[in-house]
Amino acid sequence: MDEPRATMIDVAFALRGDTLPREHRQALAAALTDRLPWLTALPQAGVHRINVSAGAGPLALLSGRSRLTLRVPREQAAALAALSGARLDLGASQVDLAGPPLPRELLPHGTLYAHQVAAASDDEIGFLADVETELRQLGVSGRRLCGRLQRLQGEALSLHAFSLMLDGLSPDDALRLLEHGIGPHRLWGCGLFVPHKSAAAVGH
Repeated sequence: MDEPRATMIDVAFALRGDTLPREHRQALAAALTDRLPWLTALPQAGVHRINVSAGAGPLALLSGRSRLTLRVPREQAAALAALSGARLDLGASQVDLAGPPLPRELLPHGTLYAHQVAAASDDEIGFLADVETELRQLGVSGRRLCGRLQRLQGEALSLHAFSLMLDGLSPDDALRLLEHGIGPHRLWGCGLFVPHKSAAAVGH
């Protein structure tokens, strides 16, 4: 029997450029919604964190493997072709989206990880209570592992966030969590889950 396909899908673009501001989330969300205004009307659509070089300083180096990946409803995936070849102005840097969009199916692994889930404050206990409420509404159960507090900075907004891992998920629960995510600010990369091989890496 074929496994059910998720209602959402990830679509990746190769990134071309030298650098990326470390605090680029607000500028990236603005650049994308300027070209694709319908993104703002889809609360579950989001933009995955872009992997950049570690270190300090306002600018990070992009590698040849850096990707811009969006999570959108399956029926909207074809509309992302409008981004092919686009140049995005991120303030101190510009990046080009190279090549065709590459779709990636969401796979319901038993362990899922979110690099950042937006929090109402820096209170971990309150954050976990809010997560519990949202998971209960989704009908998702599993072991929760909360990682370190993070501060996401934009020009007009700053967010508290924690990394979060859920372990021991059933395939149905994992698929539901991948489709819905947790919390707001998805276009900043918050609340989007990806498969993870080990619960030992939470907080990294």
